[in-house]
Amino acid sequence: MAQTLVNIRMDEELKKSMEQTCQELGMNMTTAFTIFAKKMSREKRIPFEVSIDPFYSDSNMAHLRRGAEAIKAGKGVEHDIVEDEE
Repeated sequence: MAQTLVNIRMDEELKKSMEQTCQELGMNMTTAFTIFAKKMSREKRIPFEVSIDPFYSDSNMAHLRRGAEAIKAGKGVEHDIVEDEE
């Protein structure tokens, strides 16, 4: 099968992170993108859910920034994480 070259532009840190993840999985980025392309072509859809995580909403991020600023100013209270042991 003939092969072709595909160029993809992405953020440098994202590329490094993806390369590390691919290495941990025992593959390279070309293999990862090929897997994605084959699955997408076979299923005629993006093979994963694409959605916005509500954690990163503008209002939640503003709330988190206010909390971090309060802690830095000595006005906040830090709590330990307590895990429920069933």
